[in-house]
Order: sequence, then structure tokens, then C-alpha cells
Amino acid sequence: MRPIYLDHNASSPIDPDVLEAMRPHWLAPGNPDSRHGFARGPRRALEEARETVARVLNADPSGVIFTSGGTEANNLAVLGLSGRRRPGHLVTSPIEHPAVAEAVDLLEREGFEVDRAAVSADGRVDPDAMADRLRPGTRLATLILAQNETGVIQDVGRLADRAGRLGVPVHTDAVQAVGRIPVDFKRLGVASLAASAHKFHGPVGVGVLLVRPGIEPEPLLFGGGQQKGRRPGTQAVALAVGLAAALERWDREREERTRRWAVLRDRLERALVDGLGREAVVRTGPDDPSARLPQTVHVGFPGVDPDGLLMQLDLLGVAASFGSACASGSSRPSPILVAMGVPGDRLRSSVRFSFGATTTAAEVDEAAVRIVEAVRRAAGNLGQR
Repeated sequence: MRPIYLDHNASSPIDPDVLEAMRPHWLAPGNPDSRHGFARGPRRALEEARETVARVLNADPSGVIFTSGGTEANNLAVLGLSGRRRPGHLVTSPIEHPAVAEAVDLLEREGFEVDRAAVSADGRVDPDAMADRLRPGTRLATLILAQNETGVIQDVGRLADRAGRLGVPVHTDAVQAVGRIPVDFKRLGVASLAASAHKFHGPVGVGVLLVRPGIEPEPLLFGGGQQKGRRPGTQAVALAVGLAAALERWDREREERTRRWAVLRDRLERALVDGLGREAVVRTGPDDPSARLPQTVHVGFPGVDPDGLLMQLDLLGVAASFGSACASGSSRPSPILVAMGVPGDRLRSSVRFSFGATTTAAEVDEAAVRIVEAVRRAAGNLGQR
């Protein structure tokens, strides 16, 4: 039985062409910050990568900060823009990825006052309700651009517009959005934005934080002047080149990818309903498909044993996820679904299926057959208890 990988929101395999673009930089000597001839090639490659990222995401090249991934980029924004040396006030949402939520929790333990806005049953946060919590002296507001579990897209631009009138910077975690939907940094109007290469067929171990001109996050690391001291340390040229190459390929293929993904998403959802019945499959998120990521399917199977379902999916060769891979070691129900008020019979049996650039219609059709079988087996095992 050929395994089917439907967990691209956790990590997507590296594009072979991206790997080839990186290869020369793994083999070449030279630190891009050295002052000799061997540094010229790496330095030029690094700056070209920075310019590519800025062009595709519509940012200023001077505001492109390469990091080790989305977690570091989010931590740098939240901790670096909050002015943590003196406690203050933050506004956030209850649907943030742990990379943001746990950084906010840390600030709260250090004395910050944190307002957490509510989320609707369909997974959307009201940006006006968040903006209403802003006040003079609010240091930062955070709102994820596309929720990593449910795939629900948030109206970050609306929040940034209102926050901007009060001079409050907004950070958005766009790790699940970049490479899946068009993202325009300047149009969003946020102060900072995080992304990660391995979500869009780039290498693991590199991400980026975009910052608006005039925004200077306090560094988390110390020991060098690289990247204007905002993220010191020897820069990984090959990884930066890989991120830029993957992002550039996404940019070339964005229309075809998003169109095909949306077709596959709807196809899988219909196949599950056809195979199990409408009452047995509950889709998470708004009815409007444009308000959800085109390559993410999040559905609940009421009354199905979650442990049995996960085991059956694995036995049948379908890779999926019950939530964020960054919280996979936890036995607690997803805090995102809890915040949405998802009832108990769906809380632990909701599954995320996510596609990548290489996912085919044949794979989705076969996956649907296997998922239906896995749900039936898991439901049968529950009935025997």
C-alpha cells in the first residue's frame, strides 16, 4: 500500500529544484561577512535571496531578517517588539500558534497585562473587537494570518488599519499563509510578519521575519553584528537561497497551485460526506471557501475514538494531523478548538488534512477511500468498548 502524505501544514518535502539551487552554497567556502574574496559570492547570494523575498512579499529588502524558522521569527517579533524590559499591555487572539501564544504567556508571567479577544464558532476573530481593546500605551497586537489547524484566514489588514491610527504595531504569524495564498506585506499594513521555508517546499531550518521601515525589534541573540544586530550569528547562505528559491517558484505557480488546491480540498470534503454521511462529517470553518486556505481540510468525526482513528489512518497509510505538530506531544484537546467552542464529541476527533504542490487528484481520491474506512473502523472499535 503506497503511503499518502496529507500533512503539508506540518512540513512539506523540499523541492528537488530548490535543493539544486542550494547545493553550490553548501560546498563553497566563505563566510558572507568576511572581508576577502571568498566572501563575495556568498554575500551576493545572500543579498539576492533577500531581494527575492522582498519582491515576492512586497517588503523592503532592508526589513528582511533571516531566522532559523517560524518559531524564532515569531519569538523575535513578540518579545522584541513588546518592550519587555518594562511590563505593558498586549492584545492577542486565542487562536495563535504556540510560537506566538507561549511568547505572550511568558510576557504575562513577567507582568504584562494581556487581552485575548474571542473567536467565533467558525474560527474567525473579529478584528474590530480586537481593535476595541487597544488603548494608549498598548505595546503590541498579534493576529495569525491563516490558522495552522483550521486553515481559517483572518482579517489582519483590518486590525492593522485601526491599530495604526493609534500607533500600535501589529505582528502577524503568516507561516501557514505564505506559499499558500498571496501575501502582500505592505498592503497588510502590519509592523512585522513571520514565515517559514519548509511550509512551501523549502528547507527546514530557515525562516524570515519581515519588519516595516522604522521597526526595530530588540534582539534575542547576542554576539555579532550580522543583519544589523537584529539577528546576529553567521548567516546560513544555502538555507536563505533555498527559502528564496522555493518562494520564487511559488510565485511563478501561485495561480495554478491555488486553483488546483481548492478543487482538491472541495473534492476531499465531498468524498468524505458521500462515504460517511453528512451527519458523520463536520467541516470546521466558514462556509465561504475563500475564507479558508485552499489546501487545508479540517473536519470532525463526531463520536469517533480519536486514538483509534489516528492508529487506523496510520495503518492505512494516510499521514494527517490532529493539530499543530509543535504541540503533538500534548494529550490535551486543541486549545484552538476549545476557544471555538467545538463540542466534546468533535474536540478530539477533528483531523487536519493538508496538500502540497505535488499532491494529485488520484492521491486525494484514494485517501478519501482510506479515510472513510479508518473512520468506520474507529467508530466500530468505540462501539465495542
